[in-house]
Amino acid sequence: MTRSVYVTGTDRGDGRQVIELGVMELLTRQVDRVGVFRPLVHGDGPDRLFDLLRSRYRLGQSAESVYGMSYGDASALQAERGTDELVSQLVERFHAVAREYEYVLVLGTDYVGSTLPDELALNARLANEFGASVIAVVGGQDQTAESVRSEARNAYRAYEALGCDVVALVVNRVAPADREAVGERLSASLPVPCYALPEEAGLSAPTVAQIVRKLGAEVLLGDDAGLARDAKDFVFGGAMLPAFLPALTEGCLVVTPGDRVDLIVGALAAHSAGAPPIAGVLLTLDEKPGPDILALADRLAPGTPVVSVPGGSFPTAAELFAVEGKLDAFSPRKAETALGLFERHVDTAELTNRIAVARSSRVTPMMFEHELIERSRSARRRIVLPEGTEERVLRAADVVLRRDICDLTLLGEEAAIRKRAGELGIDLAAAQIIDPQTSPLRERFAEIYAKARAHKGMTVELAHDVVTDVSYFGTLMVQEGLADGMVSGAVHSTAATIRPAFEIIKTAPGAQIVSSVFFMCLADRVLVYGDCAVNPDPNAEQLADIAIQSATTAAQFGVEPRIAMLSYSTGTSGSGADVDKVRKATEIVRERRPDLLVEGPIQYDAAVDAAVAKTKLPGSEVAGKATVLIFPDLNTGNNTYKAVQRSAGAVAVGPVLQGLRKPVNDLSRGALVQDIVTTVAISAIQAQGERTNGTAPDAPAV
Repeated sequence: MTRSVYVTGTDRGDGRQVIELGVMELLTRQVDRVGVFRPLVHGDGPDRLFDLLRSRYRLGQSAESVYGMSYGDASALQAERGTDELVSQLVERFHAVAREYEYVLVLGTDYVGSTLPDELALNARLANEFGASVIAVVGGQDQTAESVRSEARNAYRAYEALGCDVVALVVNRVAPADREAVGERLSASLPVPCYALPEEAGLSAPTVAQIVRKLGAEVLLGDDAGLARDAKDFVFGGAMLPAFLPALTEGCLVVTPGDRVDLIVGALAAHSAGAPPIAGVLLTLDEKPGPDILALADRLAPGTPVVSVPGGSFPTAAELFAVEGKLDAFSPRKAETALGLFERHVDTAELTNRIAVARSSRVTPMMFEHELIERSRSARRRIVLPEGTEERVLRAADVVLRRDICDLTLLGEEAAIRKRAGELGIDLAAAQIIDPQTSPLRERFAEIYAKARAHKGMTVELAHDVVTDVSYFGTLMVQEGLADGMVSGAVHSTAATIRPAFEIIKTAPGAQIVSSVFFMCLADRVLVYGDCAVNPDPNAEQLADIAIQSATTAAQFGVEPRIAMLSYSTGTSGSGADVDKVRKATEIVRERRPDLLVEGPIQYDAAVDAAVAKTKLPGSEVAGKATVLIFPDLNTGNNTYKAVQRSAGAVAVGPVLQGLRKPVNDLSRGALVQDIVTTVAISAIQAQGERTNGTAPDAPAV
């Protein structure tokens, strides 16, 4: 039977979308097929939240199936034929969705512009008729702690009195100073878990793009990243430039008549200098600078929005203050902020149990990625990113910080990093930035590196220059316990990333070599491929070591290891040097780790296809259900993983390095932002295995 959870409130303005997004995140971690149903919708326009859910969670559900009916149609139906008929039709449409999905998230009514009587009672009845558990949400904005507690208790009692299975209550947008007290007192007075989320300024601030759409502004300059910036404040320009510049604040939208070229150029020049980075410039009175000024503006602050509206400053100000920040498909960074807020203040494990989510037997790529992020957050670690000025790395750092995945250190010239972050609208307040050239750690690291490489003729004087290389500096931070892991390679070669690790960190006890795996996320399962990135032609001993390392990595990330030692023949059907190498490696694995399930030599089809396995290796505990596939050489492994990635639409996560004493991971130079985020999460999880005392290193002195 399909299960469902109904997220509902008591009034408008509760910021319920944060909770709905957070619950969807929980569901997609456990369930392959999640549907969405909104009983009532305003008009025929697009639904912002569903568009966000559909794009973020790759939902295949059609928009038409999501909605029960419009408020107008519901009001007319209720007036003509009564509430029972309205509920009956909505129940029928809900079950049409429920038949297609394992779990359904129901988005309750929003209490905005409705003519329906007693909307709370309607939500309660629909939840009961759907057989859905209820999460009740109460808004706490601009309320005292006592009034919030009273409203929350009343909301719980109202839904409980109407027969609802209330599994949790969430108070949202509470004053940050009151959050802890509100949550504790509610939990003590109500029989269900109660969570209090603080007001988050980054969610209420509109993006420049949202302002453009609301005001019908014309975009003169700016790219998508610039338009996605939050307008945290409005600064109205009327004074002369010397008096105007000190009034600028970080993330502000400058509003000025379009003929004030001095203020336009001055604001953008200040942004370019990083003092402070602004969200953009909005020009009023339908005045637009000439092409020469616009060209100068574009050179000063590439990507920064400059937009124009026909109205004057006063009516524009009134419109601006009415624009609210909204979660939608065009503001992915707001979604990351919302999820970070939800996950920091809600006991997600407890809520998952309360809404009775049974984990699917299938493991989808999204479920695997969610699990990585959840596990990386469970025991906080610090990861160093040497490529601190690279745009993709900065955008990944933005996601990591917003989602609270781990602590971060960025390497590079601080002014350059902050300037680039400002241009991208990224807040690095929670990250540490170290410049290897000026850091006091440089002297200490030079001595350590010189001692480690003295046998190669290294001196402290030479090492003083070597350690300013960001890859060496980051590796030494990991070696010295000032960071738990390192992720690099977006702009550096594999050799530049892992050579310092070979020299400084070295291989783990019991490991002969450093190797790699890819997690291949297929539609219904996760396989581990090794080695596809490091060792060109391992011998039998090395191949056995790769297999054992890969099995350990698989187990660490929740994949039960069943090892297939791949070859072009299966069992005893073939002979030759290549097959003999695989056969010998298989024997070594069995000798060294008799607890592991391993089969080899075996062909790929016999390893993963049960029907083929039944013919070629009947009775094998591995054939047909292998999860760890070990390739005989780099040529075979690298080509196979890319072929599967492209032809089967698999998500390839990696390469993940293994065999080092501490985590260092290499990125593809074509890595996407999400690839970097995932690799950071993997590195943090690897570090959890290296250090088990549950505490992260303090941020080192810069």
